Amino acid sequence: MRTIGEIRFSRDHVWVRMDDDIRATIGLTDYLQEKLGEIYALKLPEEGEELIKEEAFSVVEAKNGRRELIAPISGEVIDINYEAVEVPEIINEDPLSEGWLLKVEMTSGPEFDDLFTEDEYTEHLSEEGELEEE
Repeated sequence: MRTIGEIRFSRDHVWVRMDDDIRATIGLTDYLQEKLGEIYALKLPEEGEELIKEEAFSVVEAKNGRRELIAPISGEVIDINYEAVEVPEIINEDPLSEGWLLKVEMTSGPEFDDLFTEDEYTEHLSEEGELEEE
């Protein structure tokens, strides 16, 4: 059973927060923004576009390279954080709040349930040896 405000994580280091029963907010994890370094460019889909789980939906350009972001859930983009597009550093400064990327109306609730809980995500990072890199 999911709850409003619950955050889950993808193996590609994107977080998803439930806003209500069908809407969710998506952003980069703290781990990914640190690994990328200072973010200086961000390309997001337009409102009305469809995200398809496991497909690229964005490109981030940062000090440590360029990275495609993979959609953790499927759904229609209903809002974009234009401030993050204009001032991408806010993603580095506050990736879990002010630095959100998109709001999506989900097409499948179970996709959210398939994502990592915070504990599972922490375990995933340590299993991948990604925590040791820091």
